[in-house]
Formats: sequence, structure tokens, C-alpha cells
Amino acid sequence: MKSDIKMSTKLTQKEIGHRIAELRKIKGLSQVDLAKRVRLPRPSLAQIELGNRSVTVPELQMFSLALGFSLDDFVSKDFRGGQEKEAKEEVKTKKPDERISVPALQVKKFKNVILYILERCAGKPNMGETVLYKLLYFSDFNYYELYEEQLTGAKYRKLPYGPVPQRLDTIINQMIDKGQLKRVKTEYHGYPQTRYLPLVKADLTELKASEKEVIDKVVEQMSDWSAAAISNYSHNDMPWRASKDGEEINYELAYYREPPFSVRNYGEEMAEL
Repeated sequence: MKSDIKMSTKLTQKEIGHRIAELRKIKGLSQVDLAKRVRLPRPSLAQIELGNRSVTVPELQMFSLALGFSLDDFVSKDFRGGQEKEAKEEVKTKKPDERISVPALQVKKFKNVILYILERCAGKPNMGETVLYKLLYFSDFNYYELYEEQLTGAKYRKLPYGPVPQRLDTIINQMIDKGQLKRVKTEYHGYPQTRYLPLVKADLTELKASEKEVIDKVVEQMSDWSAAAISNYSHNDMPWRASKDGEEINYELAYYREPPFSVRNYGEEMAEL
């Protein structure tokens, strides 16, 4: 028997990976959960789901046990159609406390994250809108990669200068109207720059210790970068690269990051397997 499943079926690597990813989501499992069940490092599972790594027969058998499918059904043409009803039923019966990856904006927390970042960075000459947007993006996506839950729940869109949080203009204007922020128009290296100055302190009781730690690390790493440097860096991050122009960036794409963007210690995960 050949050990590489792609050699014994008509399914391509990408089709196999897509089916495994769909089944994982139907079962409500994170990549970490499934990786532990099949005794693989999460980076390997991520590569399988992307179609960049083949799956051996023993590995596929492990997936079948973990996800509850038969190998005959898995390679059949109507496999996905057979799962649609099950998926809909599971969504209906999903418990409220189960993990949900769809972001829901927590406006109060988002405002306090803005204030906290600006408290630490507003005095830096490079700290215009572009840098603020990217610090918010990396705080949100780094936290999601690490803890598989939302920090602020902000939605980001892929635009030419990098990921931009949606509804930010509305939230900023609300904060200005309430006397929490001041908008300042200046120049930096001969270019127009919009800056925001915090007029009140962030309410740190809105942030968990783990959330503050992630924000602090992002600020320490990137807050001195120029707008061009941090924009170029964001353009190489997998969530931005894998998204279409103008569309919303899926938080789940943070799981497919590679160094230097990945913030998760995969060595520890592999040691636990």
C-alpha cells in the first residue's frame, strides 16, 4: 500500500486539506484541538489544510477517528454535500459558550485599547494614523493567534496601505466629541500627518493581563517604525496576503502565519504532543 494518500485517490492535496478544514470547523474544533488529537504539530496541520503538505494513510486514519468520518465517504464526490445537513444542525445546537471565530466589536474595550496605545506612543513623531491602524491590527491578530479568542473584535479590511479597522472613523469621532481624544493635523518629513492625542487615561480594568501583555509587545516592537515600514511589514503578514483587495480579513488566517510574524511558541505545543 502506498503511504501517500494523494497517490491512491483522485483527490488533490488542496482538496484533502479543504475537506479536513471544513470538518474541523463543523466539529467546532480549533487547529490546536485537532492537532493534539491527531498527534501533529499545529504548523503541520496548517500546511495540510492549506494543501501545502500531503497526508499519509496512517495520518488520514487518525483524522477519520478524530473527526468521525469513514475513509470511503471522505474520498467520495458527494462527501461535502453529505455534511451540509449535519453542519446546519450542529450550528443550531451549538452552546453559547463554545468558541466562535466571527468577530463582534467590543466598542468600549476598543476605545480603551486606542487610548492605551496612544498613552504609550502619542508623543512619538512617527505616530500618525497609519502607525496607529497597524498597531491595532497586530494587537488584535497576535492575540487571536495566541489565545484563539477576540481581543477587541474589530473587523479589518484589506486596503492598499495595509489592514484598516472598520468603523474606526466613527469611533474616533465619538471619542473626540466626548473629549477623550484630540485630532491634530501636522507634517512629518514633508508629508501631511493626522495624529491623535489622548485627553483621558485608558480604563485598564477593561483589559485582561494577557491582553495588555500582547499590546505591550506590539508597541515595543513596532511603535518606532515609520508608516512606510510598518505598512510594508503588514503586507507580508499571511492574513493580509491571503485576503482579497477590499475584503474583510479573516482572523482564522492568523493560524497560517510563519516566522517572523507568528507569535505562538510552537516548540511548547510540539513538546505537549
